[in-house]
Amino acid sequence: MEVEKKEEVESESSEQVVNPWEVSAKDGGKIDYDKLIDKFGCQRLDQSMVDRVQRLTSRPPHVFLRRGVFFAHRDFNEILDAYERGDKFYLYTGRGPSSEALHLGHLIPFMFTKYLQEAFKVPLVIQLTDDEKCMWKNLSVEESHRLARENAKDIIACGFDVSRTFIFSDFDYVGGAFYKNMVKVAKCVTLNKAMGIFGFTGEDHIGKISFPPVQAVPSFPSSFPHLFTGEENLRCLIPCAIDQDPYFRMTRDVAPRIGYNKPALIESSFFPALQGENGKMSASDPNSAIYVTDTAKDIKNKINRYAFSGGQDSIEKHRQLGANLEVDIPVKYLTFFLEDDSELEHIKKEYGAGRMLTGEVKKRLIEVLTEMVERHRRARAAVTDEMVDAFMAVRPLPSMFN
Repeated sequence: MEVEKKEEVESESSEQVVNPWEVSAKDGGKIDYDKLIDKFGCQRLDQSMVDRVQRLTSRPPHVFLRRGVFFAHRDFNEILDAYERGDKFYLYTGRGPSSEALHLGHLIPFMFTKYLQEAFKVPLVIQLTDDEKCMWKNLSVEESHRLARENAKDIIACGFDVSRTFIFSDFDYVGGAFYKNMVKVAKCVTLNKAMGIFGFTGEDHIGKISFPPVQAVPSFPSSFPHLFTGEENLRCLIPCAIDQDPYFRMTRDVAPRIGYNKPALIESSFFPALQGENGKMSASDPNSAIYVTDTAKDIKNKINRYAFSGGQDSIEKHRQLGANLEVDIPVKYLTFFLEDDSELEHIKKEYGAGRMLTGEVKKRLIEVLTEMVERHRRARAAVTDEMVDAFMAVRPLPSMFN
């Protein structure tokens, strides 16, 4: 069974810690994704699968696929098999609303999910886990619920199709068929198993221990009778960061025991903090992240002051030795967001050889991020409360597969 793969990545204090609430590398180094794949028991996403996506969708693979940002999966091949046979599937992703503004790392799963929705022409459910954030953060029920709607505006600004997308807050939606599935899942997971998968202890309140079924059941179409009545065998694909994997290891273990398909996953690496690749951006440190609310001046200041450079400490030495691209954060960020493959390769080659200086690379990154954040800010400013209501209305989506 899959949950037997649950050996804790954080077995020793010096080991890397990767779970839904904490990500840190061993001894302040880099996250070892190969070790993570081995520990979690997922598969590496290979080039043949990327090529297959291109063939099936007749469009270029997303930059996050081409460059290995989404690097691991569970049963993604089965989703592609089903799609090739003419069978349908749906997408499920989510957001834990713990802050007013999103940073660029938060946008990555939504940017990629939008591409998948468009490429495969499939419906999407987006869960806002306002209940989870109330239980894990020092937030009231009312504040968590308010932040869910604020975050929904940023999600809508990514360009999702309202005719194919249902966004829901747990506080608003949980009940009925959704709650029945939660209870089915909960009955299959012992306290010992939950402690093993999630690292819960006797000091954790029972709200935390009872939460995992809430995140599990959007994987099952019967949780959404207004969308998928009569489609109980519909497969689900979940794009997410790999720190969410424990929830879905549990879900995949339970699914066959309650008569449902296992959800498939496609999982991303973490968007590194400006200070270096030893974890993910921290909402508690504003200088570790670029936010969608940052001004052009903020972005320029943060990149120039805080973005960890792999360049040498003098121009002479840099010209001689070149930059260490493995640790250089501006190059990492350009790998995520610079669309042009040939320009990216040119920058890597010239910077790695010492012919391009750190300041030049940072300047190009500032241009790319400023344009991207400004585009998002304009899109978000156009999102009204009425639009949020439309996306969150419990309604059928009659053309969701067209």
